[in-house]
Amino acid sequence: MAAGAAGAVTAAAAVVADPKRQLVYGLHAVAAVVARAPERVLELWLAEAREDRRMRQLDAAARAVGVRVQAAAPAALAKLVGEVAHQGAVAAVRPLPLWSDEDLLAGVERWPEPAFLLVLDGVTDPHNLGACLRTADAAGVHAVVIPRDRSASVDAVARKVAAGAAESVPVASVTNLARTLDSLKERGVWVVGTDGAAEQTLFSADLNRPLALVLGAEGDGMRRLTRERCDFLVRIPMVGQVESLNVSVAAGVALFEARRQRRIPG
Repeated sequence: MAAGAAGAVTAAAAVVADPKRQLVYGLHAVAAVVARAPERVLELWLAEAREDRRMRQLDAAARAVGVRVQAAAPAALAKLVGEVAHQGAVAAVRPLPLWSDEDLLAGVERWPEPAFLLVLDGVTDPHNLGACLRTADAAGVHAVVIPRDRSASVDAVARKVAAGAAESVPVASVTNLARTLDSLKERGVWVVGTDGAAEQTLFSADLNRPLALVLGAEGDGMRRLTRERCDFLVRIPMVGQVESLNVSVAAGVALFEARRQRRIPG
């Protein structure tokens, strides 16, 4: 690895000053950018003290696609991203552009199979957003839809938790979620909301259709305007003492039930 510890120390200020640069950290997240979009990688630092197999593989993969690798001390990486589990890998990248409403609606009309969307209304914790992205990728979701306001952003934390899924699942950040849901319905997409008080259970509902599955924030649930756009509501049957599931766990249960009904090969 080439020397680059000093560069890592000063890079954080450059990222803050330049909205065209975003930090990504964690072996999975960094490797995903290197593998899928190496042209977006502006700088890459790997911990000089770590020489295990996964680090060597990332180093070799980056060099193979022309990404310059710089060595950095763990303390320098900590100054760059803070006290987080960066796993010895940090990259400054050009941000992945989020989809607009128009991109989302064009995708619905372009995909060869019925739309399969996850809509997150009011999920403000980036850890939960990242976990939902990872689940959405595993379930074969076409895109995740979030409101531009009152939502976590696809930042370094979300990308780390997503473990590479943030590079494979498009995220549509929409200005007016209720209006977007109306537009999806006009294109034949059924909007199905999750609610613990719904009469119909997830497992009795027909999800084998063009689908936008909506989950609200923990505690508050969906907003009123979002709920009003739902064609119907479903609940996950709960038999224990807890009243609700973490939003990413609920997303996993609901998405894989929809996948099962749609008979998507795995």
